[in-house]
Amino acid sequence: MSEWKVNKKDEAMLNNFVSDQKAQVILDGKTYTLPVIIGSEGEKAIDIRTLRAETGYVTIDSGYMNTGSCGSNITYLDGEQGILNYRGYGIEELANNCSFVEVAFLLVHGSLPTQSELSNFSRLLGRFALLHEDMIHFFDHFPPYSPPMSILSSMVNSLCNFYPEMTENPVEDIDLMSARLLSKIRTIAAFSYRKSLGQPLVYPRHDLSYCANFLNMMFDSPVRPYEVNQNVVAALNKLLILHADHEQNCSTSTVRLVGSARVNLYASISAGINALWGPLHGGANEAVIEMLEEIYQSGGDYMKYLDKAKDRNDPFRLVGFGHRVYKSHDPRSRIIKAACDQVLAALGISSDPLLDIAREIEEVVLSDSYFVERNLYPNVDFYSGIIYRALGIPNNMFTVMFALGRLPGWIAHWKEMWDDPNWRIGRPRQIYTGPTRRPFVPIDERE
Repeated sequence: MSEWKVNKKDEAMLNNFVSDQKAQVILDGKTYTLPVIIGSEGEKAIDIRTLRAETGYVTIDSGYMNTGSCGSNITYLDGEQGILNYRGYGIEELANNCSFVEVAFLLVHGSLPTQSELSNFSRLLGRFALLHEDMIHFFDHFPPYSPPMSILSSMVNSLCNFYPEMTENPVEDIDLMSARLLSKIRTIAAFSYRKSLGQPLVYPRHDLSYCANFLNMMFDSPVRPYEVNQNVVAALNKLLILHADHEQNCSTSTVRLVGSARVNLYASISAGINALWGPLHGGANEAVIEMLEEIYQSGGDYMKYLDKAKDRNDPFRLVGFGHRVYKSHDPRSRIIKAACDQVLAALGISSDPLLDIAREIEEVVLSDSYFVERNLYPNVDFYSGIIYRALGIPNNMFTVMFALGRLPGWIAHWKEMWDDPNWRIGRPRQIYTGPTRRPFVPIDERE
């Protein structure tokens, strides 16, 4: 690798470096030289920011699979090596040694909290756990069986109406905004679940941890008090940590794109929730359980479905295996598999029709050359869906759980985008393929 030259303007925000290497593009007989950017982990990119101005050309990249939209110092992901780091810390160390609140602090602030910082942050979470009473009335006016993600998005978007002062100096009060969002989204999610059952709301308790509080608000009952199981709490902590950020995915890019118009944090997060709602993004863990239900209801012959997955002419796809980014093991899947085994043992679940099918499919896939050669290993969605089912969380709440975990990453990216000295409002280009300019025809002459 050639010598590095630090680009001082970008250093604080982008953590990128301009290399001595250059890229050349030959267009219309002319040669254009473009800078090469090398990230702190060795990722390389051709800087095309001046391409259109110098050449009149733009690039086209459907799905942005080869386009870096920004520099970021939040999360590093290496799909070939199966590496995932938050702010330089390996996901394995964080999931096995930290609480979700610690990791949320890390993502938003850039460093792991001291004991004093963690205590202060936790106090803020407790302070903001309650919802404004007027917000609670909103739940009564959603139609029955409204999708929980729709409710979550609407409620988060409404926060800017209850806390308008937080939109005046958005980055200055990031501590308060992040704590308010992290605390209230947990309460909103639990309340929406309770309302869907027609059961009384359970208010947050100051004596419970973040995850224990959420579980209590979900499952406590006047006739059957909820007993906090620390193994379950530990598993939920891991689940939320593993979902806390994942680089420039669809929902995170949505938060950045919406926020680039200088939209407030609440509205930007609401947009991210809507993006996560998609079945190809946050809905994957729900799709795992639906697939297992389909297999069970059709007689439980999972081998037939594995054969269908191998058939190129069959539209069936095995959900929960492989990953668009990871070309080897998803590093999160090893962690969540262990947590899955622990929580099932702690809950005394030794047999469940869907869980039994899942275990059998996993065993076959891990030893079948067809899946191994294609790197179709179980991913985090496969195991998270099983854990949520074991905890009693219904299928339509799975994506809400994903949103709870992803919130710290969204906040961190929104803040990073807002602070970026190279900020520009997002405005992708296109290649127009429609009709060329044609004469207008009055309505009485049209055929």
